Amino acid sequence: MAPFRHLLHDPNYWSIRRRTVVPAFALGIFIGFLPFPVHLLLTALLALALRVNIPVALITTLFSNPLTMPAIFYLCYQVGQEILGLPPQPFDFELSLDWLTHRFTQIWQPLLLGCILIGSIASLIGYITLDLLWRASLADYLAKRRAKKPPSDDNGG
Repeated sequence: MAPFRHLLHDPNYWSIRRRTVVPAFALGIFIGFLPFPVHLLLTALLALALRVNIPVALITTLFSNPLTMPAIFYLCYQVGQEILGLPPQPFDFELSLDWLTHRFTQIWQPLLLGCILIGSIASLIGYITLDLLWRASLADYLAKRRAKKPPSDDNGG
């Protein structure tokens, strides 16, 4: 991150505001679905480019981890296979160089299509849901604040 050090002083990357957190959350979800091993680096670079909250984007990608990846990628592969109309092939996922060089080359098209499609949908759902929750929380906070405020004297004197 050294080449980007001068950019890291921008408050957009660290502030907890709806306009930086919600898109960062959606970005992290989308990147988490991609079948590439550099999630965190790619997320950090895109968060810098999009000027969104870096920690939120990075933490959100962690839903995709060695425990959840097989299920996520299997679902994505099935969706891509259905869309492309390809015949079923056995799907076995493992985090290894051998799998990447041999098995991935046979299934990359339906897997990548499914990952992009499901990642986009999940990202959109995450964006809308978090945005609505944030707005509802803010409205609730303001309503409670107004309720605590003493009534003003409208008689003028």
